[in-house]
Amino acid sequence: MRMRSGSATDVPPNFCTTSATAGNAIRAVRVHTPDILPVVGTPKRERKKANRQLKLEEQRREAQRASMRKRIVLFSVIALVLLGGLYVYSLGGDDDTETSSELTDGATTDSTVAETTDTTAADDATTEPESTVECPPVDGTAEPVLAFDSAPPLCIDSAKSYTAEVVTSMGDFTIELDAAAAPQTVNNFVFLARNRYYEGVAFHRVINGFVIQGGDPVGDPPGSGGPGYAIDDELPDEGAYEIGSVAMANSGPNTNGSQFFVVTGDQGAALPAQYSLFGTVTDGLDTALAIQEVETDANDSPVEPVTITSITITES
Repeated sequence: MRMRSGSATDVPPNFCTTSATAGNAIRAVRVHTPDILPVVGTPKRERKKANRQLKLEEQRREAQRASMRKRIVLFSVIALVLLGGLYVYSLGGDDDTETSSELTDGATTDSTVAETTDTTAADDATTEPESTVECPPVDGTAEPVLAFDSAPPLCIDSAKSYTAEVVTSMGDFTIELDAAAAPQTVNNFVFLARNRYYEGVAFHRVINGFVIQGGDPVGDPPGSGGPGYAIDDELPDEGAYEIGSVAMANSGPNTNGSQFFVVTGDQGAALPAQYSLFGTVTDGLDTALAIQEVETDANDSPVEPVTITSITITES
């Protein structure tokens, strides 16, 4: 079973990003979640909440605009390469024809890589300012950050251990992060969590007996977005997934961004080793299992949203 991450991120999720394909097809009995009581706030608190929502919405729009600009640059580069190949071909001669064929093959290959990684080819082909991405404070940023111009630097200490406490609208669970097996993936998750990237983000794909998947605050539809960069795979051995495993959703090899999933059933544990495994739920697994029981629509999205309130990283 192939997990998909929506448009640009595959969940085992690519896994779990878009709806039913041959690979993400397991559906199960769905049940209604209890009603959520409204929270009554003061006018001052409501104004603060409204201002915060406006800031988040602006960051989402900026992330989407940045993604569109990169696609435009990419398509322009591909068009120039193809036009260059046609020009060489037009010079005539058998030797020139052979050279043109080689250029066309190269352009095709570059195009394929660009579509898979989303940003790599565009970044290589254009001159852009040096990355300004820095490690966030250990106790987190003051406000959520939703867009980045490159992958993060190394922010974790290889000599330390890391856990993530995930607070959701249905309860909490704790992930023990495996920095020894997947240092780059753990570093990326810690980086995003400390940037408060996951706050208020819904689990957009929930399949009973399979997985619960989330981690996309900017995609429209949910599951089609990411942080603006991709990192390489750190794949486990076959048979390594189990109920409680936490891994990255993707849209193909080396396309990991921000979306992740928790294995909640035997179908998820049977996934092929194509998703970077970076942690295990060690406490609160009952919360993840309860989330998989909620009622979902035809796209496997919960009818009543289940959201991540916060993710707190602890190092020791």
